Amino acid sequence: MAHIQLPFAPELGREFPGILGLMTFRPETAAPINELVNVLLRGDSSLSRGERELIATHVSWRNDCRFCQAIHGAVAAAQLGDDESLVHRVKTDWQSAEISNKLKALLNIAGKVQLGGKHVTLDDVAEAGEQGATDIEIHDTVLIAAVFCMANRYVDGLATWAPEDPAMYRRNAATIVMHGYVAVTEAATATVHP
Repeated sequence: MAHIQLPFAPELGREFPGILGLMTFRPETAAPINELVNVLLRGDSSLSRGERELIATHVSWRNDCRFCQAIHGAVAAAQLGDDESLVHRVKTDWQSAEISNKLKALLNIAGKVQLGGKHVTLDDVAEAGEQGATDIEIHDTVLIAAVFCMANRYVDGLATWAPEDPAMYRRNAATIVMHGYVAVTEAATATVHP
């Protein structure tokens, strides 16, 4: 049970899980968070949507945020040929995962941001550049990592719940891939704030 009373979702018999529960509680703060996440994970980028979701998943795993790593891992898998084993490897052993050296260098930076921004070194950035990462890809990786550290702490700091059933995350991932994060939040909010 969350630390605060969140709106009741009739179809679930309780509040919405994870950050969705918090966003239905305070739609005014949900809007800018969703807009930023949509730009970072779904907007124009030379990194694929799946790669950006892997960065969010990896940071959420490092922060031990069960809900965020599960939903963003499911979205990543949905955009990467339903390869859930790849998502698992990126969470647990990214250095050996079958991903590009550029993405490995970016995950290294993301992991250091998760520890604290000052852990990122000029050598880390230079290595990413040597592996083909552009300045905007490095910028967006740092921002994705920072935003997901915030989101993970938001979700866990208010003790939201995370469903056990992986099929629920897969279903929600399919909706997110098709319609985006804003649409999912707006649909959930409409059920509790008609």
